[in-house]
Amino acid sequence: QVQLVESGGGLVQAGGSLRLSCTASGGPFSEYAVGWFRQATGEERKFVAAITWRSGQITYFSDSAKGRFTITRDNGKKLVHLQMNSLQPEDTAIYFCAASDRVAGGRRTHEYEYWGQGTQVTVSS
Repeated sequence: QVQLVESGGGLVQAGGSLRLSCTASGGPFSEYAVGWFRQATGEERKFVAAITWRSGQITYFSDSAKGRFTITRDNGKKLVHLQMNSLQPEDTAIYFCAASDRVAGGRRTHEYEYWGQGTQVTVSS
């Protein structure tokens, strides 16, 4: 079983950057794909980015994140980072990381077995 803790959220102005971290404990971290999702107030949780298990050879993004966000993993430190650049007010949400025992994770919440508690990202205009 894997426990996940997100960090790095905060308040940033439009056009700014933030780097979110997802720290794992327990379980063979490298054997899990990791995804990031976000949930704005009153909306459903939506896919942002994911990285495949082990070496993380493949990453993929939502259309809104593509070109602005990157995702990387460090299995030795049991960390996944989500680097977010050119942030806009519509990026404001609680951001969650999640782990999946599927090789590639997925774009849907039900494809992930373990979830963190989330970290708030607020982008001011």
